[in-house]
Amino acid sequence: MTAVHRIETIRGALPRRPDGEGSVQVKMDPALRIEGAKVFAVYGKGGIGKSTTSSNLSVAFSKLGKRVLQIGCDPKHDSTFTLTKRLIPTVIDVLESVNFHAEELRPEDFVFEGYNGVLCVEAGGPPAGTGCGGYVVGQTVKLLKEHHLLEETDVVIFDVLGDVVCGGFAAPLQHAERGLIVAANDFDSIFAMNRIVQAITAKARNYDVRIGGVIVNRSAGTDQVDRFNAATGMRTLAHFPDLDAIRRSRLRKATLFEMDAPELKPVQQEYLRLAEMLWNGVEDCQAQHLRDRDIFDLLGFD
Repeated sequence: MTAVHRIETIRGALPRRPDGEGSVQVKMDPALRIEGAKVFAVYGKGGIGKSTTSSNLSVAFSKLGKRVLQIGCDPKHDSTFTLTKRLIPTVIDVLESVNFHAEELRPEDFVFEGYNGVLCVEAGGPPAGTGCGGYVVGQTVKLLKEHHLLEETDVVIFDVLGDVVCGGFAAPLQHAERGLIVAANDFDSIFAMNRIVQAITAKARNYDVRIGGVIVNRSAGTDQVDRFNAATGMRTLAHFPDLDAIRRSRLRKATLFEMDAPELKPVQQEYLRLAEMLWNGVEDCQAQHLRDRDIFDLLGFD
């Protein structure tokens, strides 16, 4: 019997577990469902510009007159840095400060107003090797609901760290209407996008989340992404070039909408177009992930 056959035999002998049981997934408490708001979860390879994308998309929604809440889901707690001009305390920090007696907290302890009225929350994360990011996301949404902070919110954006590699990182997908993927026009970020497509598809079996599409970031062209899209059914929602002014925005603690560089005008308009399109609703693009070897065959040997 080959190794592959042995693995398949073991898999066949194991009982199938629904989403959330055992160590396979982090199951969402039905009482924590976010209702009324449009919810987007932003994923992508580490360092690809998810926080910059999320923050400027939040501002774009606010420019359309929407009430926006951005939730950073990274221990670095810098998702909302350009919105608030500082590193705000995380939900885990403030919970720890009251010995995890959540009833002692006030909204102003963990929700901060950023540029153009965008509300900002940093979920933070457990100490390395000691906990699960899914728990942190759950506690954050629980606090927001207990303080009625979601009732008048139009848009919620989860900015999620790195690649999806476990149920904890995938937890925001349990709340989201659409999963958005940020990728550059290169092999590594497309490889990560393929894994995220697989994760969203898995969550879609039990939750309302569907794939929205890819936001191409820091890229002069889109030819590699286009090839992946053609092979999988993925679609491009927006394209942002590799401009030095965008890189400088984080150094200046500013969103792109606060900067007056002439080359940023088309970028600002693209964010506004993307926000309006997402608000009006985008259909599930029903992309199908590729096997790892197939991605190498498609993109890896030019």
